[in-house]
Amino acid sequence: MRILKILAMMLLTRGSVAMAQEGMKMDLWPNGAAYASTDKEDKAELTVYLPDAKKATGRAVICCPGGGYSHLAMDHEGHQWVTFFNNQGIALIVLKYRMPHGNPMVPVSDAEQAIKTVRNNAVNWHIDRTQIGIMGFSAGGHLASTIATHSTGEAAPNFQILFYPVITMDMGFTHKGSHDNLLGTDHSKKEWRQLEADYSNDLRVNRTTPRAFLALSDDDKVVPAANGFGYYEQLYKHDVPASIHIYPTGGHGWGYRESFEYHYQMIFELKGWLESF
Repeated sequence: MRILKILAMMLLTRGSVAMAQEGMKMDLWPNGAAYASTDKEDKAELTVYLPDAKKATGRAVICCPGGGYSHLAMDHEGHQWVTFFNNQGIALIVLKYRMPHGNPMVPVSDAEQAIKTVRNNAVNWHIDRTQIGIMGFSAGGHLASTIATHSTGEAAPNFQILFYPVITMDMGFTHKGSHDNLLGTDHSKKEWRQLEADYSNDLRVNRTTPRAFLALSDDDKVVPAANGFGYYEQLYKHDVPASIHIYPTGGHGWGYRESFEYHYQMIFELKGWLESF
């Protein structure tokens, strides 16, 4: 583990001068959102972190922090990942998506618009339109996997990276807070069961679902590991290239925190996966 830590520090400090740049913030919906939020003060925005143009590989990752669809962990599940990606020539775009308050199309439309915005700016940002991935943590992992399994055309990602994701809306395995915040709590709705099925993303996997990297902890008491493992099983059954890493300890919500015991192992495994295609 000590050797991994030394190698990781070398990886992350190499070219660190270029990483000192500030992210570029932009309003995701300058002309008004496709779906209105009940919270008029909740605004969606992107923070764009581009690698040095000479190092750019053309790849980009749109990051969806978690927070149970009630708030966002923007730091350790968002901005702290900049150096890791930029030093590999990968653009990182951190998405501040709006909370659903029972309307799933609010955050879903934000994530789809984020992908479209990156594709629309691909030339200026030195990004390959066919190399745009989506990454998410916990409820943000649910959002990312929703986009990976539901979205089409210009809104569809080319790969997905999921950390301890909420996947299913089945009340036996889901994270109840994420479930209720996303879909609401009015069980009398005629379409209630259909909504739960529609947003159980393991049920939406098919052979066109993009390749995936999954990382989670076996002892996660917040979002059961069955969420990530069940999703991996469906990817495997549908011949979708996927890599799953289940760490023995760590609980939930570690993101980029170095206090996570397997932090350095995790970043080397993610780096290796990114270099595999």
